[in-house]
Amino acid sequence: MPENNRAPVGVDPFRPNPARVYNYMLGGKDNYDADRDYGDRMLEVAPDTKITAWHSRRFLLQAVREAAEAGIRQFVDIGAGIPISPNVHEVAQEVEPSAIVASIDFDPVVYAHSNALLTGAPGVTPILADIREPDKVLELSREEAGIDFSQPVAFLIVGVLHFVMDDEKPYEAVARLREVMAPGSRLVIQHASISTHPFFKNTSTVQAVNSPSLPEFREPERVLEFFEGLEMLPPGLLPANEWLDARLPATRLVVLCGVGRKN
Repeated sequence: MPENNRAPVGVDPFRPNPARVYNYMLGGKDNYDADRDYGDRMLEVAPDTKITAWHSRRFLLQAVREAAEAGIRQFVDIGAGIPISPNVHEVAQEVEPSAIVASIDFDPVVYAHSNALLTGAPGVTPILADIREPDKVLELSREEAGIDFSQPVAFLIVGVLHFVMDDEKPYEAVARLREVMAPGSRLVIQHASISTHPFFKNTSTVQAVNSPSLPEFREPERVLEFFEGLEMLPPGLLPANEWLDARLPATRLVVLCGVGRKN
């Protein structure tokens, strides 16, 4: 399958899928044998990978809470994955019940799960779209979820950009999102780091060839490029464990976390 056409077109239970693998790592049930097999191989290489998944989830939810406490009422969650409680809308609405969320994923399977699991949840709209088509993401967020980009918004891009290859123009896509951010908006990113243990990088890459789970590990300097023109909020761009609490131990799979604000 061409590198620029890796988005799944339907249910494929025989290839690992990022959202389903992540769901498995978090203890969810919405995954297939291929996802569990891939996850188990990663755990053989780095048994603490589940800890990394939970660190990433904690980072996302903490960033959402802090954004809501700062007055942001609109959230665009790109690569939202299969819903697992607590969800983004639950955390945001705990701070402000009027908060709205565009819950976006490129996988039709995730979209189907979201529609089924989020039916009746006020203020959250599942949307089928791909970050590699940022104009469509923006259009559907406006039209279907009611996002008003003249007001502050939080773009949440957690566990997504390391699945977008350089030739798929991830920097251009994020730059397009930054263009529409009103003052006070935030960009929340988690990205796999080049400093991940070499054996894990090699194994995860080999196991995911020709699947949507093929990762691109990037240097911290390259991850910082996604925040161009934004103020990095404390504690800056750090591995997830350090971003949450400097006392937490490091993991073999290193994911960098950061939040930028448009002033």
